[in-house]
Amino acid sequence: MHQDRQVILIVLDSVGTGALPDADAYGDVGSDTLGHCASAVGGLHLPHLQALGLGNLRPTGAPILGVPAIPRPCGAFGTMASQARGKDTATGHWELMGLVLDAPLQTYPEGFPPALIAAFLRAIGQDQVLGNKAASGTAILDELGEAHLRTGAPIVYTSADPVLQIAAHEERVGLETLYAWCEAAYPLAVAAGLGRVIARPFVGTAGAWRRTAGRKDYALEPPGPLVLDALASAGREVWGVGKIASIFAGRGVHRSLPTATNEEGVLRTLEAMRAREADLVFTNLVDFDMLYGHRRDPTGYARCLEAFDAALPELMAAMAPQDILLVTADHGNDPTFPGTDHTREYVPILAYGGPVPAATSLGVRATFADVGATLASALGVPWDGPLGTPFL
Repeated sequence: MHQDRQVILIVLDSVGTGALPDADAYGDVGSDTLGHCASAVGGLHLPHLQALGLGNLRPTGAPILGVPAIPRPCGAFGTMASQARGKDTATGHWELMGLVLDAPLQTYPEGFPPALIAAFLRAIGQDQVLGNKAASGTAILDELGEAHLRTGAPIVYTSADPVLQIAAHEERVGLETLYAWCEAAYPLAVAAGLGRVIARPFVGTAGAWRRTAGRKDYALEPPGPLVLDALASAGREVWGVGKIASIFAGRGVHRSLPTATNEEGVLRTLEAMRAREADLVFTNLVDFDMLYGHRRDPTGYARCLEAFDAALPELMAAMAPQDILLVTADHGNDPTFPGTDHTREYVPILAYGGPVPAATSLGVRATFADVGATLASALGVPWDGPLGTPFL
């Protein structure tokens, strides 16, 4: 750690706050992840996020039932619009770090083209894949796990993100073979406009499949400069919690702390904060998106929000007086909306800490890149990216 101040940036994956003006281009008019989750359960109980100003930032959506505005929040609060083309995890996180895509990464909700699958099979010496469709990673094991055990064929699937995922049983196929399959798929996936290939190993038997910790991501290198690059050049240390390192292909991330759940993500974040070695602790909490948004479960989503809210006091108590906490999101995923895709939404930005003026409205920021510019400024690092204005 090169200075006393630590910035903690927590991305609540998919916690959007109302449809963006261009939502019609994405089929997402009327989406509002926070507002609709609150309405679906008769009101959210988020006292600590409310204290930071969550209920005060609603020019972009309906009031959050159960989280009204308060006279004097203890933090600064606002919303942010996305300037990037796309509504996936990589696009949102890259914009947070100052890289704005002018063309979206490719998604394949109907499965991958036959030419891509044929090239993949030639590369790995197999004669078939199972799946080749958009699916939940657990549901597809229930559907195809037994066929995979019989045939040894890779289970290939995708999601709302621009990813190609390959699942294989660790005992039937083995990790090294699965990783080799992913390495063969990577150049094909990049050529098809995808951002990541993900190895998804699992074990168990029918009715009791279990994904293991052997997940491995093969990520597209971000195609431009990042605030993370500037931090690294200036000697600042970044610890990534959750899937942060994979989202950025390791760029600018000195230490990665993988996690399996939001609860584990909070614990790893606390460990990193208390170690006082990282200038930036950069966390992604994925359960909102993975477990509840894509599965269209507003009740589960609401309870997940309340669980994070309950963890906030411990995170805030672990801060030194000069530290800054930033809480935001990367896109929306309204669990009450048709389909299973992400939704094109504004995201919240909440800031807290000694240097943050309380009860300050940050307004509606023009780009997610304001986050990267702000943390660079807070850490004393020059950043001359094309977009991004510090807000503290």
